[in-house]
Amino acid sequence: MRRFNLAVLAALTLGAGLTAVPAAQAHGGRAPLGIENCTAGACHFDVPAGTYDVKVLLGGDAASATAISGETRRSLLPETAAPAGERVARSFTVNVRTPEGEPTGVDGTPGLDLVIGGTAPALADILVTPARHSRQILLVGDSTVCDQPGDPYSGWGQQLPQYLRKGVSVANYADSGESTVSYLASAQLWGTVQPLIRPGDLVLVQLAHNDKTTDEATYRANLETLVAGIREKGGEPVLVTPIVRRWFNSDGTLNNNTALLVNGLGVDHPAVIRSVAADNGVPLIDLTARTKTLVESLGTEGSKALYLYNEKRDNTHTSVHGATVYAGIVRDELVAQHLVPAGLVRVAY
Repeated sequence: MRRFNLAVLAALTLGAGLTAVPAAQAHGGRAPLGIENCTAGACHFDVPAGTYDVKVLLGGDAASATAISGETRRSLLPETAAPAGERVARSFTVNVRTPEGEPTGVDGTPGLDLVIGGTAPALADILVTPARHSRQILLVGDSTVCDQPGDPYSGWGQQLPQYLRKGVSVANYADSGESTVSYLASAQLWGTVQPLIRPGDLVLVQLAHNDKTTDEATYRANLETLVAGIREKGGEPVLVTPIVRRWFNSDGTLNNNTALLVNGLGVDHPAVIRSVAADNGVPLIDLTARTKTLVESLGTEGSKALYLYNEKRDNTHTSVHGATVYAGIVRDELVAQHLVPAGLVRVAY
């Protein structure tokens, strides 16, 4: 068991209320970015935009189960159990930006905000420091990927951070309603994202759901423009085919244009993405194929929980559960294709 910041190891069981703890003495006289910045169920750190490592110590006198989310409903740490009287250390890296959620949305609250949740939350200690050697995963996408601002919606990019350990951050620049055309044309989107790409960063691109009137030549050219622009900055592009729509045939399959993202002009978006990836030597995450297999295996009833069918009769957007499952598929592909080292990936608890 790893331990840190022993001066504040008295467990603060948030379910029972947080007790103030003196600042640790081991920070050279500077005010530490630690647990004194927390109240019952939440922490706020007054930091500028940037990337930060967060180290937490979980546990209390009673058995606990703690999850951490932050900023615009991002899942940063899955529910983690700690036996009674024991402490469990976990770390993750988080991106802080303005706007903190969708790039065309509201600014949100300055600084880093964390929510301490779970079925029996207990936070013993926390330490926030600037990240020194982190790798970025930037996300370019639509509403099925973005940091959705309110329940019951969630994009898979919103759930991806919980699967990554300290050393990898997710900067989610997906935005609701965007096509390849609108994303490239927007100063708030591609005009903002491209300058942020650093050598070695991964940039995952999933744009298709809103290219309803984009012809095949334009769609292909737009994907190639994104790939070239990412490589120009030294980043590594990864093309992602879109998640399926939950639109069943009478035989229980999804073999139709609505489910498989073929637009009104007959443009087969997943097929074009696969072709562009192959022609340009770009890694491909085939979410269309993976989600089709999963949704069909669950059937018309079992698959409802992945989407917002029960809440909104919505067969396109995912629930928190569905987004988490789909983010897990992305995690698996990142590891299988050696895009992220297995040691930097967190498995579900």
